[in-house]
Amino acid sequence: MTTEPTRPVVLLVESRRATFTDHVLARDDVDVVLLRFDSVPLSEEYVARTAHVPRFTLDTSAPLEDEAARYLRWMKGTEGLPRPRFFCNPNEALQADAQRFAALVDLPHLSEEQVGWVRNKMTMKDRYAQLAIPHAAYRPVHVLDDVVAFGDEHGWPVVLKPVDSDSCIHTYRLDSPASLAGVPPLDPALRWMVEEYIEGREFQLCAVIANGVVLDAYLSKNPVPILQVLDGKINANITYAPSEDLPVDARELAQELTDGLDLPYGYLHGEFFLTDDGRFVMSEVAARLSGCEVPMNHGLAYGFDFLHVILDTYLDRVPTPVYTRDRAVGDLLLPTAPGRVVHISSEEELLRMPGVIGARLTARPGDVLDPPRASHASTGYVHVEGATADEVEERMHHVLRHFELKVDEEPVS
Repeated sequence: MTTEPTRPVVLLVESRRATFTDHVLARDDVDVVLLRFDSVPLSEEYVARTAHVPRFTLDTSAPLEDEAARYLRWMKGTEGLPRPRFFCNPNEALQADAQRFAALVDLPHLSEEQVGWVRNKMTMKDRYAQLAIPHAAYRPVHVLDDVVAFGDEHGWPVVLKPVDSDSCIHTYRLDSPASLAGVPPLDPALRWMVEEYIEGREFQLCAVIANGVVLDAYLSKNPVPILQVLDGKINANITYAPSEDLPVDARELAQELTDGLDLPYGYLHGEFFLTDDGRFVMSEVAARLSGCEVPMNHGLAYGFDFLHVILDTYLDRVPTPVYTRDRAVGDLLLPTAPGRVVHISSEEELLRMPGVIGARLTARPGDVLDPPRASHASTGYVHVEGATADEVEERMHHVLRHFELKVDEEPVS
């Protein structure tokens, strides 16, 4: 049966963000129960590494209400298992089901309306309109002819994407009606939308929230808009140094979004554009950890344990971040290509390059690569530091000029 915990217990949804999971499990001031969705693929190494942690595996083929009831029975019937009182979901794709599950088992959660605001890209923009936040025009579409009608009305280029995707999956920039020839028929299992293409610089905004108040916000720049990485452009996120002048008031913007979405705690992540003529255009917003290594960039740039601060907000605490560094830090995703890896630069070679303070490869000679059409596709990453975000970007281009990846000519089977 369950026992009264002597320290906070959190039900943590597993995701591909293993760095955060490992960090939470390493803490000695919190107990963890893992919530595993059987639809989420996990590596054998990760499963073995977390085998000692109590976990509930959710059967996604069963009604969620039934699984919630089974979870409560499991909690009640498992000797010595402390019952979680807190909930944290870092998984974007599971947001709707995870938050509803938390509601069914009486844990803190986002409402169905809030999930729509931070997950459904059309509902999100409707909320922006209510809050008078500038954003791209959009329209739901069902067939490609709908895209042509929107483009003819609002101008080309346009962006076509599912309303609840991430990492630019199934997302296309279309420059004219003729460019739709390269787009497959719209999958009716997905809900689709088309929106204006915003020409400008893209930025990422992250913030930590406690009791509805933004404790602090952290701004990153993307060397090119994220959608362009699908065409082979540099794929990176660079956190500005604390002392750098920023193009917007990051904390004020984060608080405006926090208030508008009525978020009580946790991690806020968003993207926005600044156009060449100075307009601000909000892109997307989410209530979960940002992707790639962005959270680690913030911690390295400011010199503090950002992951520790994040979890504290989900435990109903109000942490006080203490900063010890003043530098810009970014993560550069290393290029990938389909085929069998013949040669790839080593981590040791990467670490000898100017500004590189960390390197991790996910591909080795002999591996067969079949990268998805997604913004997170890579053969690994490096962390790069510099006095400013611009210096970091220069150093990243140096890494790309010297990074080597050779694959054979054989097609991936």
